[in-house]
Amino acid sequence: MPDYGHPLAFGTFITPGNAPAQAPVRLAQLSEQLGYDLVTFQDHPYQASFHDTWTLLSWVAASTTTIHVAANVHNLPLRGQPAVFARAAASLDLLSGGRFEMGLGAGGFWDAIEAIGGRRLTPGQGVDALSEAIDIMHGVWDASERTPLRVAGEFYAVNGAKRGPAPAHDIPIWIGALKPRMLRLVGTKGDGWLPSLAYLKPGDLEAGHAAIDAAAVEAGRDPREIRRLLNIGALPATQLVDLALENGTGTFILASDDPATLQRFAEDVIPEVRERVAEERATRGTGEGRVRSSIALAKRRDGIDYDAVPPSLVARAVEPGDAAFSRVRANYIRGGNPGLVLRPGSVAEVVDAVGFAREHPQIALGVRSGGHGFSGRSTNDGGIVIDVGALNTIEVVDEDARLVRVGPGAHWGDVAAALEPHGWALSSGDYGGVGVGGLATAAGVGWLAREHGLTIDHVRSVDMVLADGSVVTASADENQELFWAVRGAGANFGIVTSFLFEVDPIGDVGWAQLAFDASDTAGFLQRWGAAVEAAPRDVTSFLMMGASRDGQPTVAQVMAVVDSTDPDTIIERLQPFAEIAPLLQQSVQLIPYAQVMANSTGEEHRGQGDPVARSGLLDTFTPDAARAAARLVDSGAAYVLSVRAVGGAVSDVAPDATAYAHRAANFSVTALGSNRGRLDAQWDTLLHHHMEGLYLSFDTDDRPERVSDAFPPAHLARLRKLKQELDPGNLFRDNFNVVLRDVESTSAS
Repeated sequence: MPDYGHPLAFGTFITPGNAPAQAPVRLAQLSEQLGYDLVTFQDHPYQASFHDTWTLLSWVAASTTTIHVAANVHNLPLRGQPAVFARAAASLDLLSGGRFEMGLGAGGFWDAIEAIGGRRLTPGQGVDALSEAIDIMHGVWDASERTPLRVAGEFYAVNGAKRGPAPAHDIPIWIGALKPRMLRLVGTKGDGWLPSLAYLKPGDLEAGHAAIDAAAVEAGRDPREIRRLLNIGALPATQLVDLALENGTGTFILASDDPATLQRFAEDVIPEVRERVAEERATRGTGEGRVRSSIALAKRRDGIDYDAVPPSLVARAVEPGDAAFSRVRANYIRGGNPGLVLRPGSVAEVVDAVGFAREHPQIALGVRSGGHGFSGRSTNDGGIVIDVGALNTIEVVDEDARLVRVGPGAHWGDVAAALEPHGWALSSGDYGGVGVGGLATAAGVGWLAREHGLTIDHVRSVDMVLADGSVVTASADENQELFWAVRGAGANFGIVTSFLFEVDPIGDVGWAQLAFDASDTAGFLQRWGAAVEAAPRDVTSFLMMGASRDGQPTVAQVMAVVDSTDPDTIIERLQPFAEIAPLLQQSVQLIPYAQVMANSTGEEHRGQGDPVARSGLLDTFTPDAARAAARLVDSGAAYVLSVRAVGGAVSDVAPDATAYAHRAANFSVTALGSNRGRLDAQWDTLLHHHMEGLYLSFDTDDRPERVSDAFPPAHLARLRKLKQELDPGNLFRDNFNVVLRDVESTSAS
């Protein structure tokens, strides 16, 4: 029989009873200490002296940290509905950090099963029931599939079941099988074959592999997809080497409850087997590697050379057929279906990822830090996404100078929490779940903006990977033109792998959350805007509102941060806001800035659809501008109108000091809608008559004139010149791309 090339793994097979009650748990912990990869327990619920195996697996998973857990094997007829069982399995896998494996059997001991209340089946019916259960389990775990799950089985059926949760890893289904029909099921639907050597007659192992391989090939599968496991006694290393190299066994599971036997096997046998198998594979020229299932391969997208993914990224690459895909396909509000998500964990791996993208010039490329931008450019359909979430370090570089180095994958809530013990803060958006990379290359309108400026105003240097794979530093002293560009248009030029920020000393702050009756929408906006402009710089306020519903008044949610530890000062600053309209609800607290930013649920992004967002920068809420914004709200074209105060310290910076140019504006206005044409019709009037400029991260409009709205002519010319120098192939184009022609050049052509 062939060597299937599976990486060797070793496990233990422990009796789930045996007094005292903690005995199997201690043996599982010993297995982990000895370096075993897996601990398993038989599942015979009708054995009165045995623990319930599922409960034991959960307890062992919670009592260990690295070892994987599995039944050897679960008695399916006594484990209830497969859909519910699959959810339980996914939950345990998530809670254990991806350490649960599914061992399944058709039943077999029918007298005992019937005695405890299970349904008696014939052997053939048991195989059919197991086949249906596998389909249902795979369907539940496929959370990336949006349609309800329907399986019309004879023994198990679901009709419109919700999918998910997705497990932490691709849970394999290892099937305990001996007879021909069960072996064929392993070949067609299983991920592993798990027999016991003691029950096999001479030749059974070879015949079993042959039957599984034939069924796999007939089903269009690669036999190497199916791991070969074997329950064994304390065999010598020579026999295990032969079983691995000549009989294809990749996982050996030692059946013993004796601690001394477990230790001797781990210390004397396993190292020798690993060494001899590795040497022989090297001699034969056969390597180890992951073989993706035929189902996963069928979900690959055209145009991507998956086999060319750099070795450094293979283990962290996510394809549409992977369990993790449902967690990386979308961003915060937008659905996506990329063909490949690369998740580099180092600068060198970012270089590799950029190189891979460079070899696919016709494939869309998204770059993601936190995946929170309304623009949605951090996901795509069928393209490549480079997710730098693993580059999330936060390091104080110079205590006296308040210099902090932050990775692009860090979230702003974590940054705020890390800075708080030092008495520092950095104005950085309004939601702790936002990633550093996107916001700190676009602008960064945050709760301290009027007092301390934009996030980009605190950047002192960046390390970047450019389109050609070179790694550079940009600062006021080095690569100055790139340093200018990265602060406002950074996504056009490469991937920032670290930021050096100078942060501000900030103590506790006043945090106000106010709800107003804004039925007089235009008047409310004008009065709120005036209150913001008249407020001292230590006050920054944002608001959100939508159209009224069912005859209810229009409600505006107003939030404000007052940078003061004095309650009287806080109340004094907020009083003008409290008087602009009838106050429906209020909350004012004196809390650390980090607590203001601790507003992220930490949940995975599950965005769906294609929401529309438009952005503009407004100098002041004149009566005409306020009426135009009110008409937008009342029309229902925007389900949310959001206004963030800027001005103050933001305006202190010269317009040509950074690529972000529109420094005179006092307000950043954003509208979210669901119908692009309807929102654009309303928004374009507001933008052209009352606004100048826009905020890149909040705008989804890809019409070329938006580039001219974002960057004045001199800025745009400068950016395009640098783009030609650093990214002539326009690799980083699937963003707010400066290469797009503006209206004037389009008209002239």
